[in-house]
Amino acid sequence: MKSSVVIGITLSLLLLTLPAVASDYTLGIYGNANEDDTIDMRDLTYVKLIFFGERPETELADAKYDGEINPLDFVQIKLVIVGKEKELTLVDSADRIVTLKKPVERAVLVNPYAPDVTQILRAEDKIVGVAGSIVKDDVYYPELSKLPNVGYKDYEAMLNLNPDLVVAQVLSAEQKSEKLPGIPVVGYTLYNPKYLSEGIIQLGYVFDKKDEAKHYLNDFHDKYTDLITAQTKGLSEEEKPKVYAESGRGTYGTFGAKAGGHQLIEIAGGRNIFADIAEGMVDVDPEAVVERNPDIIIKYIYSSKGAGYNSDDISPLKAAWGEMMNRSELAECSAVKNRMVYV
Repeated sequence: MKSSVVIGITLSLLLLTLPAVASDYTLGIYGNANEDDTIDMRDLTYVKLIFFGERPETELADAKYDGEINPLDFVQIKLVIVGKEKELTLVDSADRIVTLKKPVERAVLVNPYAPDVTQILRAEDKIVGVAGSIVKDDVYYPELSKLPNVGYKDYEAMLNLNPDLVVAQVLSAEQKSEKLPGIPVVGYTLYNPKYLSEGIIQLGYVFDKKDEAKHYLNDFHDKYTDLITAQTKGLSEEEKPKVYAESGRGTYGTFGAKAGGHQLIEIAGGRNIFADIAEGMVDVDPEAVVERNPDIIIKYIYSSKGAGYNSDDISPLKAAWGEMMNRSELAECSAVKNRMVYV
């Protein structure tokens, strides 16, 4: 049974990450008066009931974000529903309230996972700058790879592109906002299953690609997520293989309970051997890995180190696999002895 779960784990890791069930989150956009996962006519009805004193006021009911509930909120919600709003106020993954002008036509992506979401939304034509290794991968990012590489901290280069919006990571969003006065900066945790769905839906509203966002989540991602969970939800703890996932950050870097990689392992039917560590990305001692004796080892390798769609040479992957298999300290681990090591 444990070996069969490898299929589920592999499928889960091939998916970018996993969306939450719709009812598990509230779409953090002002105008979502009933605080569900979308903005529709029910929100218009709800905000009118608030206005007439028939319902308690909710935080997101103030669609115009002007401090009061009034008919201007009715108009704003109608405009958001039909995609004609002139501005949008949202709460990003960093719990920051950001107001941006619409439509967004010149966005800069300094979040390494945002290019994937942009392609999912078919919004590449709204991007004017990217960061990191995106420009080196013209196979996976045929359009985005042609754009200027502004790096992650070259604020002058970002400003020179005259962006309407900068999409950053959660931890750097506030700093970038301070360095880019007058430019809206939103932060998202797009690598983490817990936050991905709302990030995709929010960016669907930002880029006027709501239908594309819903299509991806409902018709593709959920379909394969359900396929995985149907195979793993009935497993007992003993049937779940113990998994050590080594992150791309270095030897014996791994995922604690707050990391997206940990959640992927659990969803796929495995047991993260470092689930007891409350942090996200952490470094551990080799002895701790040996002591916990994983049944499966998964080694992450970045495209910059020879992996990815832009490479026909699998020798870096073979080398990474061989290096893991040949670590003397892991020789007695079940994963190595049974050749259950994956890159």
